Amino acid sequence: MGQMIELTAADGFRLAAYQADPVGTPRGGLVVVQEIFGVNSHIRSVCDRLAADGYRVVAPALFDRHQRGVDIGYTPDDITRGIELKSMVNTGDALQDVAAARDALAGTGKLGITGFCWGGYIAWMAAAQLDGFACAVPYYGGGMLEASGEQPRCPVMAHFGERDQHIPVAGVREFAAAHPEAQVFIYAADHGFNCDQRGSFDAPASGLARERTLAFLRQHVG
Repeated sequence: MGQMIELTAADGFRLAAYQADPVGTPRGGLVVVQEIFGVNSHIRSVCDRLAADGYRVVAPALFDRHQRGVDIGYTPDDITRGIELKSMVNTGDALQDVAAARDALAGTGKLGITGFCWGGYIAWMAAAQLDGFACAVPYYGGGMLEASGEQPRCPVMAHFGERDQHIPVAGVREFAAAHPEAQVFIYAADHGFNCDQRGSFDAPASGLARERTLAFLRQHVG
């Protein structure tokens, strides 16, 4: 359904992105922010599903400034490699590349942003530091608790798993208390519960989070 395109960030850097288009007029646009595994088959499938829901979707390749064409899976070696790649990325550069994806969606209507794991954190930071988004939906955003002091500029819906060993549920509850303006949901699931390529995939949690996300997007994007 989708295709690879090229984006140009404000500093002139050119990066790849995956774009998926709906049939007919888009309801609006969405930026999808990758996990530490690149714009891999799971992220592309997320984009394709959101396009089928009526949105024009762009997922920028946030590792391109350090290594192009990253598309890895979920083995222990892949996780180690993904962590190494993520450690190379400056959050400011990632936001610049997210802004390029946002700008590529100009003229589509209202825009939202969603992201997973590290991408959930970047989506949270984008909600706080970038203009132009009507809403943000981070999933199990690693780093969000440490960035709780950020103040979002748009409505936020966040999804977390209570069995997530990377993001303590007590910290999630503190985050929710610090941000009563945000909708924060906790599921009886582990980290990565939305990804059907991982052993931690949880179909009921993924399905419920998807229903809530789509309702939120219909409210704020279209």
